[in-house]
Amino acid sequence: GEPLPLASALALAPARAPARPAAGSRWREIEVDLAHGTVTRPPGVKIDSGGLAKGLFADALAETLSDHAGFAVNCAGDIRIGGAAGLLRPVNVESPFDGRILHTFQRRRGGIATSGIGRRSWRDEQGRPAHHLLDPSTGRPAFTGIVQVTALAPSALMAEIHAKAAILSGPQGAAAQLPDGGVIVLEDGSHRVIEPPRVVTLSELSGYARQGRAAAFEDA
Repeated sequence: GEPLPLASALALAPARAPARPAAGSRWREIEVDLAHGTVTRPPGVKIDSGGLAKGLFADALAETLSDHAGFAVNCAGDIRIGGAAGLLRPVNVESPFDGRILHTFQRRRGGIATSGIGRRSWRDEQGRPAHHLLDPSTGRPAFTGIVQVTALAPSALMAEIHAKAAILSGPQGAAAQLPDGGVIVLEDGSHRVIEPPRVVTLSELSGYARQGRAAAFEDA
């Protein structure tokens, strides 16, 4: 359809609401036989890997490159970084409105994916605003109040999943879909940073154990 600037798409969009599951949930009828390597789907049930394939490819390439000191794989926006040297890398998150840097994460390894409606909006045949993120309950583009989510995860595949789920969940539910951290950008240009959970090192665990033993000794 006719390309549509983000501001125009938001101005023409229907009332905002979180996406909901499809009533039929026919994906449950798909059968996977790992032993024989087959997937069986009933007539009328379509499988579209969408962005999942990008994340999966990035992860597969990362396995191939794991012996290198450092690597970064970018499969159409789904990113996987890592390497034997454990290099610390900045991960910049841009605003979909003006391109400024909203936040920078420091990461040694893992996956990063950004999903949003900022670069791919258009008018459909009826002149309605449309984009590629659909509400499963309606089959129509989902306007939830969020325009972009960047997700961190152990793998690019999981980052892709978390980013999509966060956008579709809307502002109230998005943070729960980002267990490894990320950035949520709302329609008014504001953003929310979800920091990754802190990693506790073995030396810190040993310190906690020593403190616990000392406290028990003093109490005795």
